[in-house]
Amino acid sequence: MRIGLEKLLENPKRWLDNARVGLVANQTSVDRELNRAVDLMHRHRDIDLRLLFGPEHGLRGFAQDMIGVDDARDPATGLPEISLYGDSFESLSPTPEHLAQIDVLIFDVQDIGTRYYTYAATMALCMRAAASHPVKFVVLDRPNPLGGLQIEGGGVDAGLESFCGLYPVPQRHAMTVGELARLYSGTFSIGGELEVIECEGWHRAAYFDECALPWIMPSPNLPTLETAIVYPGTCLLEGTNISEGRGTTRPFELVGAPFIAARALANELSRYALSGVRFRACVIEPVFHKFAGQHCEALQLHVTDRRAFDAYRTGIALLVAVKSLWPDDLAWRTKPYEFRDDVPAIDLLTGTSLVREAIDAGKDLDSVMRIACAGTELYAAGRVSALLYD
Repeated sequence: MRIGLEKLLENPKRWLDNARVGLVANQTSVDRELNRAVDLMHRHRDIDLRLLFGPEHGLRGFAQDMIGVDDARDPATGLPEISLYGDSFESLSPTPEHLAQIDVLIFDVQDIGTRYYTYAATMALCMRAAASHPVKFVVLDRPNPLGGLQIEGGGVDAGLESFCGLYPVPQRHAMTVGELARLYSGTFSIGGELEVIECEGWHRAAYFDECALPWIMPSPNLPTLETAIVYPGTCLLEGTNISEGRGTTRPFELVGAPFIAARALANELSRYALSGVRFRACVIEPVFHKFAGQHCEALQLHVTDRRAFDAYRTGIALLVAVKSLWPDDLAWRTKPYEFRDDVPAIDLLTGTSLVREAIDAGKDLDSVMRIACAGTELYAAGRVSALLYD
C-alpha cells in the first residue's frame, strides 16, 4: 500500500503548485523507509516548506500528556517549529500571523482511531483556522490502526465540547483522518478548501499490523498496537482516581489502584460476559503519574479476539465494577483536564454527565451503555458520504 505522503512526494505540483507550505507533523510523519516527512519535503525542489507545526507531545513526540511544548527550531532543517499545544486553548490553533506566511497547510500525523486522542482535534482546529483566511488544507491520509469497521461509543452533548471531543463523534469512530476531515468540513460545517490525498491499498477491515507499515509510537504512552486497541476503553480511567497504567511498561493495558483487590475485580468483570478479553490479576508500581512508587493491585487486559473485543464497553464495565465493589473509594477527577476546569473530566471523555450519574446511582452495565452510546445521529448521517475506502 501507499500512504498519502508517498503519493504527494511523487508529484507535489499536482496538489501544491508553487504554494508556500506549512506542515503539521510529529515523529509518526515518516515514509515506509522511516524518512521524516519534514526532511523529504524540505529537500524536494518542488515543495516550498516554510513552517512546521507540532501537535500535543511536540514535533518529536517527547512530552508527556497535557504538558505544554514551547516553540523551537528544527535542528535538521532550521525551520521554525510552532507548538500547537501550549498553556491555553488558544494555543491549539495556528495564529493569523502564521497563516499569513503560507498558502497551504498540510496535515500528516498518525491517528489511533479514538475520539479523545487529540491529534484529530488538532486537525479540526487547523482546518477552522485555515478556512478563515483562506488557506488550502491538505490531509496526507494514513490507515486507521483499529480498522474502519467497528464503531463504539456515543456523541458529545452541547456544552461538553473540548479538545478530547470537539464534535459528536463516537469514541471509536472507524474513520481515517482524511475521512474525519471530510466529515468535519461537510457535516460539521468547517468548510474551507480541503483536499485529501488518499492511501492506496488500504481496506476497512485491516488493522495496522496488516498494512506492511512501520509502527511508530504516536505518543509516549502508546507504545504498541495492542495499547491502541484497548485505549478507547481504558482512557476513561483518566477521568478517575484509578491508574490507567502510565508510569508502567504497559500503559492502558494495566489498570489499578491502592484500594483495588485485583481478584475480586476480575471475578466481578467475569459476570459481565465481555467478549474477546481476559483479565489477569497482578501488581504494579508506577514510576510516575498516579500512585508513583506505590504498590497497586491491578488487572492486565489480554485481548484474545480483537474483532470481538469492545474496548469502550470494557472501559465502562471497569467503572461500573469498581463502583459496585468500592463505592466510597472511586472518585472522579475534578482537576483541569484538556483546558477545561468547569466539569469533571469523565464527562468530557464520555461526552455526557449522564454516564457518571448512572454509575454513581448504581445502574447495571447495560443500562449505562445505553446512555453511553447515545447522541451519534449527526455522525451517522454524515459518515457514509465522508468515507473514502471499501
